Amino acid sequence: MATNQSTVKLLGTRHDFEYADSVAGYTTLLVRLVVGYWFLQAGWTKFAFVAGEPFSAAGYLANADSPIAWLFAIVAETPWLLEFTNFMIPVGEFLIGLGILLGALTRLAAFFGGVLMVLFYLGNADWGHGLVNADLMGLVLFVIVGVFAAGRILGVDAVLEDTEFVQQHPKLRYLLG
Repeated sequence: MATNQSTVKLLGTRHDFEYADSVAGYTTLLVRLVVGYWFLQAGWTKFAFVAGEPFSAAGYLANADSPIAWLFAIVAETPWLLEFTNFMIPVGEFLIGLGILLGALTRLAAFFGGVLMVLFYLGNADWGHGLVNADLMGLVLFVIVGVFAAGRILGVDAVLEDTEFVQQHPKLRYLLG
C-alpha cells in the first residue's frame, strides 16, 4: 500500500503526517456512494407515493418543535411556499443523491445536501438523546463528501475537470469534485 507524506498547517503550527492514499480514496468513494444512494432513495420514495399519498411537509412544518419553528410556520401557512417546499424536497433530495452517486457537480450537491440537513436537524430538534443525532451525522457526511472532493474518484467530475472549458475557467472546480 502506498503512503504519502503530507504537511498541514493547523492553528498556525505545521504538522507532518502520513496517510494511505488508496485507503482514503476507497473510503471517500464508499462514503460518496452511500450518501448518494441514501438521498436518491429518500427523494425517490417521496416521488413514488410510498404511503399511497403525495408527499406533504405541512404537518411536519406546522408541528415542528424547533428553534426555527416560526420559519416553518410561515412556510406551512403560505400556500405557494408550502407547494414549493412539497415539490423541492423530493426533487432536491433526488437530484442531490443522483449528483453525489454519479460524482457529478459533487461539491455543489454536497453543499445543498448540507443545507437540507441543517434544516432537518433544526426541524427535528428532539435532542432528548443529546445534540448528536442522525441529521447531524448526515451533515457531517455531506461535509466529508464536499471537502474531500469525492466526485474526483471514479466520478463524472474527474472527466469534467479534464475538459478544456473547466481548465479555462478554473473557478468551476469549486463546484466539481
